Amino acid sequence: MDLLFYGGSFIKNVELKKGIYWVGAIDWNLRDFHGYKTPNGTTYNAYLIVDEKIALLDTVKRPFKKELVDRIRNIVDPSDIDYLVVNHVEMDHSGSFADVTGLLKNAKIVSTKEGKEELFKHHGTDFEIDVVEDGDELSLGSKTLKFIKTPMLHWPDSMMTYVMEDKVIFTSDGFGQHYASSQRFDDEVNEKILYDAAGEYYSNILWLYSPLIKRLVSKILEMGIEIDIIAPDHGIIWRSDPMKIINWYSEWANGRAINKVVLAYDTMWGSTEKMAKAIAEGIMEAGLSVKLMRLKDTEYSYVIKELLDSKALLIGTPTLNNNMLPIMGGFLTYLKGLRPRGKIGGTFGSYGWGGGACNSAEEMLKDAGVNIVAQPLELKWVPTEEELKECHEFGKTFAKKALETI
Repeated sequence: MDLLFYGGSFIKNVELKKGIYWVGAIDWNLRDFHGYKTPNGTTYNAYLIVDEKIALLDTVKRPFKKELVDRIRNIVDPSDIDYLVVNHVEMDHSGSFADVTGLLKNAKIVSTKEGKEELFKHHGTDFEIDVVEDGDELSLGSKTLKFIKTPMLHWPDSMMTYVMEDKVIFTSDGFGQHYASSQRFDDEVNEKILYDAAGEYYSNILWLYSPLIKRLVSKILEMGIEIDIIAPDHGIIWRSDPMKIINWYSEWANGRAINKVVLAYDTMWGSTEKMAKAIAEGIMEAGLSVKLMRLKDTEYSYVIKELLDSKALLIGTPTLNNNMLPIMGGFLTYLKGLRPRGKIGGTFGSYGWGGGACNSAEEMLKDAGVNIVAQPLELKWVPTEEELKECHEFGKTFAKKALETI
């Protein structure tokens, strides 16, 4: 990395390979990404390829446009850029599009057909846009860009760009993480941190698209392209072992699970919580690990991350006005949008003069694609010692069914 001075601040040039630079921005303070909590912030990764022709791949979220432009200016004059390749139009990647294109006096815009439509809708641009199809190539001189369309990963416009000679693939929102760091590469960060960050990103943003991801991984492998570096639009760049993150995605997309049960619940006066703890003890006695998570104290996205490699989900809610607690309804709505596959589930909870919460929760679990394998366990008022034993047995029985799940 070269440390240069520009515009009153120090800027580091980060080079992936000769002539290929990271020119993105670090968002240390992002804490929410449309409902997905991001305690570690994020990065908006953009890349500059300098050859006989110069290409900029994506821009950044608009508040960070100066950081992007400063990094570019440390390497080239923006007016010398020949191409702006738009891999993805979502505003965290194209928010500064209009500002940046004002500086790119001679650049052609390159995107998919869907990307062209989205650029017009988001930015009203009257720029001429060159539409590329899957497999199209663009020569920059000694470097050749190959475009790989990846529609609905996770927008219709999405594509990846592969630098054939350098074996670098720019993967847009695939293989990323919401993770702000002073480090840029995977070999500079603890692997467990990266696994958790990548898993949280996958489970909360891409899980719904698992069938497409399985096809994408197969497509990349069938193409036989060599990959030295995977450069996503968020987080850390993979250079030490790019197959590591590809293998993780393959496992997640295929529903790999360990012997774990997520038990998500909430409680009004403590009765459902007593049930939850007794059920958890039964699960543990049967040989499974359990993650007990009270929704009042836990963000939805954290529960989803725990569910990614779990075999089962149990939902605990008391009855309020003949229905589940509102916070549980919100969580199950969030879950339904992600449609986790291959999970078994069940419900439990306490009630006073009338029940109904468990049945409502069960229907929402079914709508989310969860396979219900246990009758709802509902208890009236505060559970007795005998009833807590019943909860314990419920947990053991449920765990045995989870163990039978492939």
